[in-house]
Amino acid sequence: MKDESAVSSTGSSVERMLDIFDVEQVGACRFVGTSDGGRRRVVDGSQLLGQAIVAASKTFPQHTARSAHAVFLRAIDDESKAWFEVEVLHQGRTFASAVVTVGQHDRQCITVTVLLDVNHPDVIAHTAAPPAVGGPADAVPFAMSMTGRQLRLVGIHDPDDPGEVGPPILDAWLHYEPIPRRPDLAKALIAHFTGHLSISTTMRAHEGIGTSMAHHDLSTAVMAISITFHDPVTWDGWLLYHHESTQVGGGMSYVRGQVFTEEGRLITSFSQDGMIRSFAGDQIALSKSAAERL
Repeated sequence: MKDESAVSSTGSSVERMLDIFDVEQVGACRFVGTSDGGRRRVVDGSQLLGQAIVAASKTFPQHTARSAHAVFLRAIDDESKAWFEVEVLHQGRTFASAVVTVGQHDRQCITVTVLLDVNHPDVIAHTAAPPAVGGPADAVPFAMSMTGRQLRLVGIHDPDDPGEVGPPILDAWLHYEPIPRRPDLAKALIAHFTGHLSISTTMRAHEGIGTSMAHHDLSTAVMAISITFHDPVTWDGWLLYHHESTQVGGGMSYVRGQVFTEEGRLITSFSQDGMIRSFAGDQIALSKSAAERL
């Protein structure tokens, strides 16, 4: 069992991540943001998705983000700032939409299409029930090196281990401190974790394959994330991330997921397209410098 209270050597924390999500406005529709650093120099795509959601929310302060679809075309280097250019497609009394292009230096790297609207009362309503997986106290603590974030996994000790074989389903309980009260930062924080366990969920069903092999024996990457927020996106206590891999083949995996509050309220749905491929010939990731991989 890993110590869930472990602190990252980079000083990573929930408070620091919330500062990172809160991109700085430098023009009418232009923002800049930084990253938290890490061992690989490559910024998590889900972090950039969260920053893009905040950039769009600041562009449309009277609206709330409903959904976002990100496609990750090129990697972002964490040693330089990224820029976020918001192209307004529509701004009406009810709905608004924009494409947020994320880039670095003179390169466009990511596109995020964001849909926003204003709150409306229910006409009809129903919602999915959470999976029957018990509560956080029944799950296994697992460290992911961020102060203020606790992670507990259901029925699995290490999602990276090729020997942890089971159905392509992974349930994870998350606890954040502090919990942001600003709606755009809350949505960015929820979006951030959608990129963390989806490829592990896919690999879990295949003996001898695990995410500990990523970037060494296998080439893996998050290629696209879609996320939908079901208002109100508020919570106290723990969140349950439910992942299910429904297809993998041709070097691509598809995972769908849901985020529930501890009380069982569905607040977010998401999906991820991931790449899982072999390196060509005897090439391995470590044969290239970090700069060459960007």
